[in-house]
Amino acid sequence: MACLALPTSQFKSLSLSPISSSSSRNQVSFASLGFSCSLSRDVFSRGRLSMDTGKRGMTVVCEAATTKKPDSAAKRARQAEKRRIYNKARKSEIKTRMKKVLEELDELKKKTDAQFEEILPIEKLIGEAYSVIDKAVRVGTLHRNTGARRKSRLARRKKAVEIHHGWYAPAPAPAPSA
Repeated sequence: MACLALPTSQFKSLSLSPISSSSSRNQVSFASLGFSCSLSRDVFSRGRLSMDTGKRGMTVVCEAATTKKPDSAAKRARQAEKRRIYNKARKSEIKTRMKKVLEELDELKKKTDAQFEEILPIEKLIGEAYSVIDKAVRVGTLHRNTGARRKSRLARRKKAVEIHHGWYAPAPAPAPSA
C-alpha cells in the first residue's frame, strides 16, 4: 500500500518495525513503516498518517487498511453511470409511449361522432407501450408493481373512453342473495 510519495533523497533512513503476532510464532506483520527525515510536520498533516517525534527524530506511521482497490471503485462508478444512462433512456421511452396513448385517448373521448374502428390504432399503441414496460421490468429498470400500475392506468383510460362512447357496457353486479 502506498501511503506517501516523497523524494527518497529527503530521507536519512528507512526502517520497518515488525510486530510479532501472538497467534502464530512464524508470522510477522508490519504494523508501521517509519521514516526518519528532516521534513516539517505540515507535510504529514492530512491523510491516514500519524507522526511521532521521538529520540531518533520524526517517525511517520502509515496504517495499512483493507480497502477496495481504487481501480475497482472506478470500474463500479463507470458501470453505474452506464446503467444510469441506459435506464434513463428506457424510462423516457416508456413516458413518451404512455403520453402518446393518453393523448390519443383524450382526443377520441372529445370526439362526438367517434366510431369503434377508431380505437383499433390506439390499441396497437397500447400494445407497444405494454411491450416496452414489460421489457423494462424484465431487465430491472422498473419495479414490477410500477410496471403493472402503468399498464393498468392505460387500460383504465381506454375502458373509460369505451364506456363514454357506449362501446362497452360493464356487466351489472349480481344482486346479493338474501
